Amino acid sequence: MRFSVFLLLAVLGSAQPPPGGARQAEAKEPSEPGIPVRSQLVKDKCSGCHRADAKGNLTRISWERTTPEGWQQIIKRMVRLNGLVLRPEEAREIVKTLSETHGLAPEEAKPVAWYWEKRYIDGETHPTVAIGDACASCHPMAQALSWRRSREEWDLLVDMHRGYFPVVENTSFRRPSYPAQGGGGGGAGAGPTPGQSANPAATGTRRGLEQMLGAVEYLAKGNPLHTPAWAAWQGSRGEPRLAGRWLVVADLAAKGRFVGEMTIAGGAGGEFTTKTTLTSLKTGEKMAREGKAVVYTGYAWRGRSMVAGKEEREVMSFAADQLSAEGRWFWGGYSEFGYDVKLVRAGDGPVLLTTGQGGLQIGTKGTELKIYGDSLPAGLQPAEINLGRGVTVTQIAAQTPSMLTVNVDVAADALPGKRPIAIRRATLPAAVPVYGAVDYIKIPRTSHARLGGTTHPKGFFQYEAVACSNGIDGKPNTADDVEIGPVAAKWSMEEFAARMGDDDKEFVGSLSAEGLFTPNGEGPNENRKFGSNNFGDVWVVATYEGGAKPLMAKSYLVVSIPLYVRWDHQPEVGR
Repeated sequence: MRFSVFLLLAVLGSAQPPPGGARQAEAKEPSEPGIPVRSQLVKDKCSGCHRADAKGNLTRISWERTTPEGWQQIIKRMVRLNGLVLRPEEAREIVKTLSETHGLAPEEAKPVAWYWEKRYIDGETHPTVAIGDACASCHPMAQALSWRRSREEWDLLVDMHRGYFPVVENTSFRRPSYPAQGGGGGGAGAGPTPGQSANPAATGTRRGLEQMLGAVEYLAKGNPLHTPAWAAWQGSRGEPRLAGRWLVVADLAAKGRFVGEMTIAGGAGGEFTTKTTLTSLKTGEKMAREGKAVVYTGYAWRGRSMVAGKEEREVMSFAADQLSAEGRWFWGGYSEFGYDVKLVRAGDGPVLLTTGQGGLQIGTKGTELKIYGDSLPAGLQPAEINLGRGVTVTQIAAQTPSMLTVNVDVAADALPGKRPIAIRRATLPAAVPVYGAVDYIKIPRTSHARLGGTTHPKGFFQYEAVACSNGIDGKPNTADDVEIGPVAAKWSMEEFAARMGDDDKEFVGSLSAEGLFTPNGEGPNENRKFGSNNFGDVWVVATYEGGAKPLMAKSYLVVSIPLYVRWDHQPEVGR
């Protein structure tokens, strides 16, 4: 124990702030005005450590803004490390009030919404390799970008990392990182440039200091405490008035599209209850959900619903006009399963919601297209349904207030692209893909699953193959390509040959006919060479045979050990 203490002191002692680095902001007069703390509960619980001033500011707190999850993370740290004592209802109230007065505007939260929606993204873009090394060696860059701070607070954040996580001094802040060899991304480059020393010890410290200071400068300039977006939102926002009937479109990988309705009730204090019904367009299966939610900062929906005895979380963002929302409803040991969700408020007039998945091929006649909506007008004529130049509705085969079934001709000279639908005064932008042929399919370039099942949950990965068509330029993987929609593919695994005698394919897990990868168990495997764990990397291959020729796509799958330590990402903010 004594050795451990001495070792920690030695590490901390070696982590001296560089010249021009972190400043002792609390010893100085702040360089910019803070945001006063209005809540008496926050003052009562926090002012023992966070000094109050005559303007109603509390040190540190008044110079920071973040998401509900960010404030939750901070409160947990205060409880765990600084002796803060709170009842659960007090903790929830503090998260709520700080999100109201020290939150993010919708425009500020949108670029990092994927992080709190627990989406899998195929690689995060970093401003530079050095900034990626400084911040994203341990967590996604979105963690830092979810905050707005004064310059002094960004400096103090560096000091906090050094104090609580001293290992970052060498793994991130002073990491010897070579310049990128062509392109962004977050890892180290391929090697030294010509004429540069190949000895990391010779250049690592200087470059490490530069990248850490560069990251602080980038964050201080790009994520300042006071912004026009926050000022505008604070001045214009109203209370969330969301009670009523909402139309839902939800896409679930490998299961297809669902449509339905959500009834939202309540609203006092930003708290709501919900009842939702969804119907699968693929199978006709129906499901019901009941839940509760809190809306933070006037737009940020955080909820939980029960579905057939299973709890699902909901993270959504409502538009400023409170007429629509989008987000994700998710579940799983690593939140790996989830619907991509869009909500539209039902009104007095007709609403166009979505179409069945798939598209319209150029040069075809009589293709059936289903259009879903609400309060669709009766007695429509084909000419009243507009899908743009070269696409003609020839017949309305069936009609109800919530669905139209129409037959469509597509001219041979129609241009490819996503077409809007207009029915009288109701419109649905980018609703129908018009395409020439299925030119390629795509699946995630990289993917990740986690072993588990004994002491920790398994982290699954659900694959889906999406058909795409070259756009007007005739070239694949360019901005004008047309995404047609999911297609049925055959799934298989191939060995990723990383070493002689590689055998990962036999041990990492299994892949179902529907593209669901199920990882193997964690822990040593006596049937594997050296009794090693079941981790490894493989290729996951999708083959589509529904076009003119077979098409194939590959994803590099990494199967790792369970996430044994989780850093403040428990989901308490969703009730």
